[in-house]
Amino acid sequence: MERLPDFTDRNAHEIDYRIYGEEMQYVEIELDPQEAVIAESGSFMMMDDGIKMDTIFGDGSQKDKGFLGKILGAGKRILTGESLFMTAFYNDLTGKRNVSFASPYPGKIIPIDLTEYRGKFICQKDAFLCAAKGVSVGIEFSKKLGRGLFGGEGFIMQKLEGDGMAFVHAGGTMAEKTLQPGETLRVDTGCIVGFTQDVDYDIEFVGGIKNSIFGGEGLFFAKLTGPGKVYIQSLPFSRLADRVIASAPKAGGKSRGEGSILGGLGDLLDGDNRF
Repeated sequence: MERLPDFTDRNAHEIDYRIYGEEMQYVEIELDPQEAVIAESGSFMMMDDGIKMDTIFGDGSQKDKGFLGKILGAGKRILTGESLFMTAFYNDLTGKRNVSFASPYPGKIIPIDLTEYRGKFICQKDAFLCAAKGVSVGIEFSKKLGRGLFGGEGFIMQKLEGDGMAFVHAGGTMAEKTLQPGETLRVDTGCIVGFTQDVDYDIEFVGGIKNSIFGGEGLFFAKLTGPGKVYIQSLPFSRLADRVIASAPKAGGKSRGEGSILGGLGDLLDGDNRF
């Protein structure tokens, strides 16, 4: 298990963790007595006896104190396309207990120690997987019109704030880049997983008539300028979904790439007759 450094006046719970797997990963969180972790609905995989599950408004952080705070916290989640509710998992017994959360699709789980990033990390709306209780899951508004309209992520991204561990998910293979002051990285707008708060995120026109019309890469790049760290994914879920939809059987048609020139006879011969 990897352990966080010992910080004083910590608001978030200290948690241990271990990540298993290669392409379809899951993270196992080890909770000491009275420790808790929060997670998105649908990410839960398994838990030991003695773990109590509780559905909460918002994220259960210090910012959600009071009825109004909870309502505002839950309302922010609607803007990022998430549910009103999050799920908290508590260890109510003595001794250590484990709870695990799984990746939603093939890719990598990235552990984010917010103490290393001065308490804030910005990520795409659907990247968040789980975090230590006390970490605030909020929204980050774009102040640039072009970025909001053409940046692929819209005007709103998620921000993770606090002094605990958080876990985000990247599709495919994950690239981690550390940018020096003034250093620029151009990225496909859908491939951004997240970045630290000092990174400047803007969009840039691809340029050139041939590139714009026939390039097939869209009209804009995301331009990330250092200093700071950025995480890039090789397979955004939107790209994966588009490929699956394009290859799915159409009404009255057949699956793309199966059966060869033999048609229905080929389907019988290839051994896949489930549908």
